[in-house]
Amino acid sequence: MLVCAAVVLLAVLGVRVAGRLGIPGLLLYLALGLVLGWLFPSVGVEDAQLATVLGYTALAIILAEGGLTTSLTDLRPVLWPSLTLATVGVAVSIAVVAGALLVFTEIDARVALLMGAVLAATDAAAVFSVLRRLRLHPRLRSLLEGEAGFNDAPVVVLVVVLSTGDLSRWWQVPLVVLAEIAGGAVVGILIGLAARWVLPRLALPSVGLYPIAVFALLAMSYGAASVLHASGFMAVYVAAILVGSAGALPHRQSVIGFAEGLAWAAQIGLFVMLGLLASLDELAAAALPAAVAGVALVLLARPLAAVVSLVPFRLPARWVAFVSVAGLRGAVPIVFAAIPLGLGVGDARIVFDATLILVVVLTLLQTPVLPWLGRRLGVDVGWQAQQLQVESAPLDGMDASLLGVDIDTGSRLAGLYVADLRLPPGAAVSLVVRDGTGFVPDAFTRFRPGDRMLVVATEKCRRDAVRRLRLISRDGRLAGWRRGRS
Repeated sequence: MLVCAAVVLLAVLGVRVAGRLGIPGLLLYLALGLVLGWLFPSVGVEDAQLATVLGYTALAIILAEGGLTTSLTDLRPVLWPSLTLATVGVAVSIAVVAGALLVFTEIDARVALLMGAVLAATDAAAVFSVLRRLRLHPRLRSLLEGEAGFNDAPVVVLVVVLSTGDLSRWWQVPLVVLAEIAGGAVVGILIGLAARWVLPRLALPSVGLYPIAVFALLAMSYGAASVLHASGFMAVYVAAILVGSAGALPHRQSVIGFAEGLAWAAQIGLFVMLGLLASLDELAAAALPAAVAGVALVLLARPLAAVVSLVPFRLPARWVAFVSVAGLRGAVPIVFAAIPLGLGVGDARIVFDATLILVVVLTLLQTPVLPWLGRRLGVDVGWQAQQLQVESAPLDGMDASLLGVDIDTGSRLAGLYVADLRLPPGAAVSLVVRDGTGFVPDAFTRFRPGDRMLVVATEKCRRDAVRRLRLISRDGRLAGWRRGRS
């Protein structure tokens, strides 16, 4: 417990240091695991199968957090491009990388395909942590986040099939992948919709129980999909998107805060564990395959995958160019590379070591370049007002909810009077908290940036009240009149 606590505290404090040095914090965790394994060989992780199971668990948590914080409004217009990039783009990337390895190295076809497959997956943890610090267009960011969330499902199926299956029946592999993806999506949709209906009606006695209930439902989606031989990663991500986008999600900020903390813990544990699994003494033997695969991936595979997947959707050329560079790799490829290692596939150590080398090198090169590239391509939109956050908490025995609304700088609510809100009958502003002091407003109370408004609404009109608040926050006092409705 002492050692684990020290490692976690060191990792948490290291995020601040890494930010000042311009180094991604996730790489710091990986380096920490490598150093610990080198200094204390007795703590090294020897069981690759156990590492894979723990990696799956951590990835499911990371995908759950990413889904909960993904805006369905922004994802819906780029859903099909994201799915295409996560399937067709993956196939293109595998073909290019595997072909380059077969031509320029002496590894066999199975190992080449395995390396191409594990490197085809972009990393959800890296994408969520890096891109959300940039000021990209919301739909472009959702496109890349959607790709990272969706492409784990086909890649993990491919890696397992390549590690255990008979390649003489190669034509069955795409059918298996599609069946598992479709099954996972169906399970995720069913449990996500069920969760949207159940959670607002639970009326639990403690706020802290809601995040636990949410993650229990998301874990259920992963487990149910696995039992049905479908993709658990697809199920948990789809279910999390549906739950996070529910307007009636109780205690949203508590749920999101719990999810973010759990995801950080998963990332720290995952990268440290993978660092312990690696062996510094054996990395040199994988240098040539890593160099060939890296050059093919960056210069050919990723750009070609972006063009083939996105051009048919007529997305802006600058978006396609940014996507061609923004395929971030992280823990996901390393976890997937541990699968053949745990199954005892020949030359699997080369796949794992080459993947580890590439993740480190590509992360160091790509992460500092993305902000500059975003500005050069014009996809950095600068500061924009975010969607109004409305937190809902059920009031037991009153058939009503309490809505907490933060009025941020840039919100069109700032400067309006209570009377300007024109909330539906059954909803009323009950309290305004300003500079730590609360007071009961009247019709002529004027909102200021930084205010927090509490609105009580009956269940019958709660959805209309939330819709009205978001509409007026975006379009201002005349929002209803502009759209031809009051």
